Amino acid sequence: MGDLGVRTFMSSSGLIMDPPSVDFIRSRSRPAYEAGDAALRAVDLFAGAGGMSLGLAEAAREHDLAFDLALAVEFDASIAAVLGANFPKAEVLVKPVESLFDGDLGEELTEVECAVVTGAGRVQWLQGGPPCQGHSDLNNKSRRMDPRNGFYLRMARAAEILEPSVVVIENVPGVTHDKSRVVDRAVEHLEALGFDVAHQIVSLESVGVPQRRRRHTLLGLTGLSVSAAGILADLGSDSVSRDLRWAIGDLTGRRPSPFDVPSKTSSENARRIAYLHTRDVDDLPNSLRPPCHQGDHTYRSMYGRMRWDEPAQTITTGFGSMGQGRYVHPSERRTLTPHEAARIQFFPDWFDFTAGGFEMRRRVWATMIGNAVPPKLTMELGRLLIPHLLTRQ
Repeated sequence: MGDLGVRTFMSSSGLIMDPPSVDFIRSRSRPAYEAGDAALRAVDLFAGAGGMSLGLAEAAREHDLAFDLALAVEFDASIAAVLGANFPKAEVLVKPVESLFDGDLGEELTEVECAVVTGAGRVQWLQGGPPCQGHSDLNNKSRRMDPRNGFYLRMARAAEILEPSVVVIENVPGVTHDKSRVVDRAVEHLEALGFDVAHQIVSLESVGVPQRRRRHTLLGLTGLSVSAAGILADLGSDSVSRDLRWAIGDLTGRRPSPFDVPSKTSSENARRIAYLHTRDVDDLPNSLRPPCHQGDHTYRSMYGRMRWDEPAQTITTGFGSMGQGRYVHPSERRTLTPHEAARIQFFPDWFDFTAGGFEMRRRVWATMIGNAVPPKLTMELGRLLIPHLLTRQ
C-alpha cells in the first residue's frame, strides 16, 4: 500500500515506526471499503469531510467487513462534496442535523424522523462531532452559553430513534462545563434508553495521532458483552507515540499541487519566520511579537516553530497562519501546507480534498481539515468494538 521505503522510516528518537499506520497515511490507493460478505452499517451526523467514517471504515475492513454509510449529514455543501467523493455509495444529505432529528427527547417520532428511520434502516453504529465552537476555550465571548451547544442533544435524539448498538459523540473538553449540562442530559437520556454510557477526555496522542489533541469522547453501548468504561480504559493502550517527522517528514520540499502549497506569508511574518530559523529557536521573543501578544501571556506557541521530534500541537483551522499557533515548519521557512495538516490529522494521501470544484478552496480546506475528527479515534474504537458487534450478530 505505502510508498517505497516507508518500512524503514524512523523517528528522530530512533524508534522504528509501525509499518501498518505508516502505510495507511501514505497510501495513494483507496481500499475497497464497500467489499465484504457482511457489512457494518453506520450513520454519521455533523459529519464534516468524513474523518470519523474513514476511521470506522478502516476498522471494518480489518475485520473483513464492508462499510455501509447509510446516512451522513453535513450542513456545508462544499465539505459535503468532499465527503461524498470519498464515500460515493453513501447517502449524503446537505442539511442541518436538527431538521432531520427534530423531535424532543422522549417524545413520539415526528413525520420527518419516521422518514429518516425508514431510509436508514437497521443501524449498528451512530457517531457524530457536533459543532464545538460554543464550548471551546478559544471562544471567550459565548463559551458555555452558545445556543449551538444544544446540537449535542440531537445526537441523543438520533440514538433514541435509530436504536444503534454503539453511539460515539466527540467534542472539545470544555463541553463538560456547558451551562445547560448537555453532556449530563445526554448521558441521562441514553441511560434511560438502556445504553451503558461512559465518557472521558481522550488524549489523541495516546491513540497514535501525531499531535497533542485532547477531545471529550462519549461512548454508549447496548446489547454488547463489554462495558463502555472498559472500552474507553483500553483505548490507546497498544498505540505508538508518534512525532511530527513520522507524519510529514517525507513531504519536505514537495510542491506538486496546490494542496502542497502553504499560505502566503506577510513580509512581517516572513521576518519572524526567518528569525526563528536563523537563530534555530522555537519561540519568538516578545519584542518581535505583535503588541497583543507581548507582555505576560500563556500563548507561547503562537508564532512558534514546530519540532520534528515531538507531536504537533492541536491542528486547528488556523494551521496556515503563524499567528494562530505553533505552525511554522521545522526546517522550511513557511507554515504548514494543507497536505501536512491533513497528514497530522491522520488522513491518508488518497483521501480527496479537492472534490466539488468550489471557490475559495484554501479557506474550505482549512475549515474541513482543522475541524475534522482524526480518523484514528474511530479506527481504534472500531478495532475494540467490532468483535463484540460480530458476536452479537
